[in-house]
Amino acid sequence: MNKIRYPATFAACLLAASLHAKTQTVTGISYAEWPECRLDLRVPVDATGFPTVVFFHGGGMTKGRRTFLRLEDDKVAQAAVDYRLLGKGANRGEECIADAAAAVAWTVKHIAEYGGAPGRVFVSGMSAGGYLTLMVGMDPKYLAVHGLENTALAGLVAISGQATKHFAVRKFAGDQDPQFVPKIDELAPLAHVGANLPPLLCICGEPPYEWKCRSEENRLLVASCLALGHRRATFLELPRCDHASVFPASMPYLESFVKDKLDNRR
Repeated sequence: MNKIRYPATFAACLLAASLHAKTQTVTGISYAEWPECRLDLRVPVDATGFPTVVFFHGGGMTKGRRTFLRLEDDKVAQAAVDYRLLGKGANRGEECIADAAAAVAWTVKHIAEYGGAPGRVFVSGMSAGGYLTLMVGMDPKYLAVHGLENTALAGLVAISGQATKHFAVRKFAGDQDPQFVPKIDELAPLAHVGANLPPLLCICGEPPYEWKCRSEENRLLVASCLALGHRRATFLELPRCDHASVFPASMPYLESFVKDKLDNRR
């Protein structure tokens, strides 16, 4: 597999100083019509052409809240996203995916207003957010609604995301089969493997510490993409990491992925 170099309206928004001296944060940006659809944007000060990571939080698609990543490089902008949760604004998985796509589309269309490059937008997420990352980046129909092509994204970084149909999506659709019976249909990232996809990095913890089956299905997703001709798909399994610890442990690899993909575009 591929080798990685390691190491809304302004009136409703609040402009505040970031914890980082070289960044500023705009909070509560509305990117869709529902009240749950808000994002916070952290951008470098006095910089242009910078990359942006759109990040979706985890929580099984039924809980969780937007949060910024702990990145070392303050020249990478971030969009931390809230989306409708199942049972709390959304009734179907497609609605959560549609929200995620709308957040990505808002970022691509508006990041230039803050100095960022629309062609340097990466999408990432943890757990349920990883699932949303894969669905938005691999199934072109969700971004097509906004007049965008998924292949225009700079890259996808899914951290312990589900590659089969998400168990909560199945549950809210009335599926009563056991959680670990794998399902692959149009709501499974594995149904959308192929060569014509953005650069892809899937990061998981190591079995048996990681969530059951999570590492194995991500390995299959990346292997399938590579077998079909994708040249920029990578799977990483982080030793001794479980489903919780893989998140902070993945940050250096995410940053390395962003830098690597931008260097390769020059």
